[in-house]
Amino acid sequence: MSGSVFWLGLAVPLAYLWGGIPWGFLVAKAVRRIDPRRYGSGSTGMTNVMRTAGVKAGLTVLALDLTKGALAVGLSRWLMESPWAPPAVGLATMAGHIWSPYLGLRGGRGTASGLGGLFLMYPPAGAIATLLGVSAIARTRYVSVGSMLGAVSGGLSLVGFALAGATPLPDALYGVVGAFLVVWAHRSNIQRLRAGTEHRLGEPPRPLTQAPAPRRPSWQR
Repeated sequence: MSGSVFWLGLAVPLAYLWGGIPWGFLVAKAVRRIDPRRYGSGSTGMTNVMRTAGVKAGLTVLALDLTKGALAVGLSRWLMESPWAPPAVGLATMAGHIWSPYLGLRGGRGTASGLGGLFLMYPPAGAIATLLGVSAIARTRYVSVGSMLGAVSGGLSLVGFALAGATPLPDALYGVVGAFLVVWAHRSNIQRLRAGTEHRLGEPPRPLTQAPAPRRPSWQR
């Protein structure tokens, strides 16, 4: 038991560092030499990279972030016997993606890395999340809406499968906390959705902040 706790205690911070690798930032810099955090939503995730660096760059980031989550959960199941290892490592990877230690605790929304882990937890739950998420994006053209709907539906379905005995019960923790993390990371998107200023898929990026106009000296006013 003590050995399992030791290895899990070592794996969680390593998973956080692994999840924090900012693929979106690195790909956008390599392709267009730009910082995606300065445009659009300010995120380093697939959607913002697609807007700022192109479709190929965005799809590359999507694949890398999916692999990030899937690899972390898969290795934890292979290397550790504890049923708590996959959800703990998966959530640590998502946390690293959202609060990257390499970018001053800024990063993406955790959607792709969370989905990759969800598929390795229990593929039917990942399929449900993908189907509902993609359907919402196709209907609304809001990636944020699809991401949140996919996270919540996938998380709740994983809880249901765990309670039914189809997957280990601790996996339910990943479903609940993972969905919460994705929705929480989208709180600025929720504000823009309510204000009617959220970017739709296909719209060009805008600078995240505009420089204030220089103030004239009082004697010129």
